[in-house]
Amino acid sequence: VQLQASGGGLVQAGGSLRLSCAASGRTFSRYTMGWFRQASGKEREFVAAISRNGVTYYADSVKGRFTISRDNAENTVDLQMNSAKPEDTAGYYCAAAQVVSAAVYDYNYWGQGTQVTVSS
Repeated sequence: VQLQASGGGLVQAGGSLRLSCAASGRTFSRYTMGWFRQASGKEREFVAAISRNGVTYYADSVKGRFTISRDNAENTVDLQMNSAKPEDTAGYYCAAAQVVSAAVYDYNYWGQGTQVTVSS
């Protein structure tokens, strides 16, 4: 699976941004898809995941503000970011895993990052 993330940019605090990840391959629907982020000088952390059946999982820090969704027909997974905060500033990465997990090491395939900057 090859993944291509897009949609990052600069947004003011309280604003919204939508990230998208396009996947190649005919087995997309079999994978759990996740979004992770990595701020400068920090470790990569879990943001959200969606199972192949559409069950969603969120980090506490984004619960109620971010929404993950997938379209298996289009091979895409999106992350809608609302009520953005300066602490959301990071490189955002989409990833695919064969298990339902929030752990970085369970994800076998990674896209390149897309930078999100939230100004205060």
